[in-house]
Amino acid sequence: MIDKLQMFENRLLKVYKHKSKLARRQNVSCYRVYDHDLPEFPFAIELYEDKVYLAEYLRRHGMEEEEHDEWLESCKDVISKILSVPVDKIYDRQRRRMNHKDKQYEKLNMQQEFFTAEENGLKFLVNLTDYLDTGLFLDHRITRQMVRGESKGKRMLNLFCYTGSFSVYAAAGGASSVTSVDLSKTYLKWAEDNMVINLFKDTGKYQFVHADVKQYLKTLQPDSFDIVVMDPPTFSNSKRMKDFLDIQRDHVELLNDVLAATTKGGIVYFSTNFTRFVLEQEQIKATEIKDITRTTTPFDFEGKLKRWCYKITK
Repeated sequence: MIDKLQMFENRLLKVYKHKSKLARRQNVSCYRVYDHDLPEFPFAIELYEDKVYLAEYLRRHGMEEEEHDEWLESCKDVISKILSVPVDKIYDRQRRRMNHKDKQYEKLNMQQEFFTAEENGLKFLVNLTDYLDTGLFLDHRITRQMVRGESKGKRMLNLFCYTGSFSVYAAAGGASSVTSVDLSKTYLKWAEDNMVINLFKDTGKYQFVHADVKQYLKTLQPDSFDIVVMDPPTFSNSKRMKDFLDIQRDHVELLNDVLAATTKGGIVYFSTNFTRFVLEQEQIKATEIKDITRTTTPFDFEGKLKRWCYKITK
């Protein structure tokens, strides 16, 4: 155990030295430090300014519960030492591989412990206690900046908006209107709060729509939006949906419906976490489809990113 913990400490120190240097250079205060680098330590470790989010991927570790708790506490001591963060500011979670019966964003607690983190001069509410996900997907840092850079004077639509980080970036980029759509009232409220703390309060310009995206898209008029972000779950079977969502099966229909509502020359940013995803390009009614997965991969996810990202022009 001691030898293995020493191995973990050495590895964590090495990656932290490298990534913290890059983070300082890029003025980034929330980033992923470690991602399953050693099989015996199957963690994702993310730094949110002065707090640490520690996600342990579930596996057959062969330890008794008490033994596992002891091991985890020892790991936290190592993390605390290397990252100079007190143990009580390390929030641990257990993650498992998602299957078709899982809820996309599972609620685990009711502590309502929110704090504000900053990214590119914008503020975001983060929660490390109540959900599996924190409220801010760090792997889309570059994509968000791209959207911000292209939003001036544009009507922006954020589908499956989650906590609305893309909406905040679009508003900051000077979008003429921002529409955020999600099936979860919890996440829509969170998205609204994220807009408000960045002082985007104009209800005429910034709208929040509680709807099933598949159904909502059928109601849109042509030329309704200039820029669209769509980052759907791989699979969703919420009781409030008429039909389940399977991104491999449904992406062509979803994208064509989105493109029908987009102006000529409009841009759709589409991403998916489904690792075996295959884009059926020939069936999509677009002028240009560009795979921007690599160009949107931040320094802290290089070689580790399990998502696809496309820039689609009408």
